[in-house]
Amino acid sequence: MDLKEVMAVNLRRLRHAKGMTQEELAERAGLSARYVGGIERADVSASVTVLGRIAEALDVEATELVRAVSSKARRKAPIEPQAP
Repeated sequence: MDLKEVMAVNLRRLRHAKGMTQEELAERAGLSARYVGGIERADVSASVTVLGRIAEALDVEATELVRAVSSKARRKAPIEPQAP
């Protein structure tokens, strides 16, 4: 699993734990919902700046987004369709 995939799994898990939609997270982080969706699908890479904005919007440390993921967590993280 590469870093984009690790971040994708962690981002979905943390966002769901906070009860936020991709749109809500995007608004709080000053990003587009399409970009957030791309990060969650590991289609795009997030810069360190974006990583910080997402972490702040989720009220977590940025390291939580790039922490190694267990295989159990990968199976539990739901996949959402791309935002329009």
